[in-house]
Amino acid sequence: MSESRIFLSPPQMGGEELELVRQAFESNYIAPLGPMVDGFEQDFSDYTGFEHCLALSSGTAAMHLVLRHLGVGEGDVVLASSFTFIGSVSPAVFQNADLRFVDCCPESWNIDPIRLAEAVQECLSEGKTPKAVIPTDLYGQCSDYDAIHEICDPLGIPVIIDAAEALGASYKGRHAGNGGRAAIFSFNGNKIITTSGGGMLASDDAELITHARKLSTQARENFPHYEHIEVGYNYRMSNILAAIGRGQLGILNERVARKKAIFEHYRFELEGLPSISFMPVADYGTANYWLTCILVDPDVAGISYEQVRLALEAENIESRPVWKPMHLQPVFQHCKMYGGQVSEFLFSRGLCLPSGGALSDLQLSRVIETVRNVTA
Repeated sequence: MSESRIFLSPPQMGGEELELVRQAFESNYIAPLGPMVDGFEQDFSDYTGFEHCLALSSGTAAMHLVLRHLGVGEGDVVLASSFTFIGSVSPAVFQNADLRFVDCCPESWNIDPIRLAEAVQECLSEGKTPKAVIPTDLYGQCSDYDAIHEICDPLGIPVIIDAAEALGASYKGRHAGNGGRAAIFSFNGNKIITTSGGGMLASDDAELITHARKLSTQARENFPHYEHIEVGYNYRMSNILAAIGRGQLGILNERVARKKAIFEHYRFELEGLPSISFMPVADYGTANYWLTCILVDPDVAGISYEQVRLALEAENIESRPVWKPMHLQPVFQHCKMYGGQVSEFLFSRGLCLPSGGALSDLQLSRVIETVRNVTA
């Protein structure tokens, strides 16, 4: 392991962040809230096209606030993608909802509208209208929003889009997340832009954002003293982290372009191998290529994706299996699942390759050579 480590998706600074942090320090707005938070929310609104944005401590916090605003409570049905990260769905558990999972489709690896329709119809037959539907925009590619809305809108079911991985992606010409009741984004350290930790709640619903803003600051009422008529949370983003976010957002387009170039390079070099295939890109939008994901066919390669991962690790290269579906997680073994075969198949073969924007051509060659050596 003499070679330096290649990480899966490390943070990458663009150059302006330190100056903006300096300005935040000089203003003495160190704690949550401040001019940088206000500026980050406005910058994010301008970039994505949402009318209202709320900077928070995490994407999970954003999802929790939406469910609180919608009044999701004990026994209410929430339908969500199974092929996702747990932070997308754990807020439904916080609210004691009846969380149910929906399989993905092979065309985009996102929630399957056919399975979603089946799930909604079964809920209705039980006398329950789902309180919310949560599709995840997986690995930087949008779900089929129109197909989802065609199912949900006639029944008044709110669609909350988990766009945590999709900042910079688009669906039919509009930015990821637009069209849902709300969308959530993440700025975790491995995302396409980062504030080290943090998230954004975005919506065109002013009432939703106003209530979420109140809940995020301990639900304090407008009194000179501390007055509370409901319980809230400490979910706001700090002014320092918002300064980093403003610097990161300014170079997002460059980051998306670099991520796409990395994906195309991997595909050019590896797609000819009969044992390797790539996550498909749906023709209804543009991806941000946050992570390049491959499927390893064990029957052709003679080895599993896990053996490929271990071979990469032996060369000091970090890779990671795709998300383990939520319905396979022990903590959710009691939850209803609609379908499951597609996400289980993807999990049995899927691997995320290093996709950091600062990857050099030499580092890419190291990854590619290792994958070729063990799968060809």
